[in-house]
Amino acid sequence: MIVVRRKPIDEILKMVGRHTRVMLVGCNTCAAVSLAGGQKEVDTLIELLSLAASRKGFSVEFSDAILERQCEPEFIEKLDSQGYDAILSLGCGAGVATLAGDNDKPVYPALDTLFIGSAQGFASWQAECSACGSCVLGETCGICPTTRCAKGILNGPCGGVKDGTCELGDRPCAWVEIYDRLESLGRIDDFGKTMPAKDNSISARCCEWDMTKEGDDS
Repeated sequence: MIVVRRKPIDEILKMVGRHTRVMLVGCNTCAAVSLAGGQKEVDTLIELLSLAASRKGFSVEFSDAILERQCEPEFIEKLDSQGYDAILSLGCGAGVATLAGDNDKPVYPALDTLFIGSAQGFASWQAECSACGSCVLGETCGICPTTRCAKGILNGPCGGVKDGTCELGDRPCAWVEIYDRLESLGRIDDFGKTMPAKDNSISARCCEWDMTKEGDDS
C-alpha cells in the first residue's frame, strides 16, 4: 500500500489560510489505513486547523468529505465542492493530482507520500517498493535492493555492513537479508549472479500507462 503521513499544521495552514471556505477530502483506502486520511483524521485536522486559524486571526470555514478512493475519477465524480474556495486533500500524491485535474479550484496536499510498503504491525509499515518499473524481486527473493538498501546497490553488499547491519546503523543490511533468504531456499548459487545496472529511463517513461493500448504477449 502507499504510506502517507500528515504535514505539519503550520505548513497546511500556510497553504489554505488565504481562503475562506475549504473542503477537506479524505481517502478511505491507503490514507485511511495509514491513519492519516480517514474520517477520524479528517475530523481531527479540521479541529486543529480551526484552532490554528483562529489564533492567527484567519477567518476560514472548514468542511469535510470522504471518498472511497481519490485516485479514480468515478469516485471523484461524487464529490460536490460547489461553494468552496479550495480543496485540501488527505490522500496520496496521486489523489491530489486526480482531484486537481477534475476541479476548477486549487487543491492542496495535507499529506506527504512516503513509499509503497507492507504492514509490519499496527500503524507500522516497511518500505518495500520504489516503483522503478523494472522489478528484480524474483532474483532477490522478494527483498528489493533498490528500496531496502540505503545505497540502492544492485550487486551487494558494500563494505559498510557490520554484523548484518547497514553502516547507517538504522536498518539491517538488505543484501545480508537477501543472502539469508536465498540460502534458506536452496538458491545460494544465485547470490553470485551479476545483475545489470538499472535503466532509470524506464520509470521516467512510465509517467502514464494505458493498459488498453498494450499488446497481448501471451
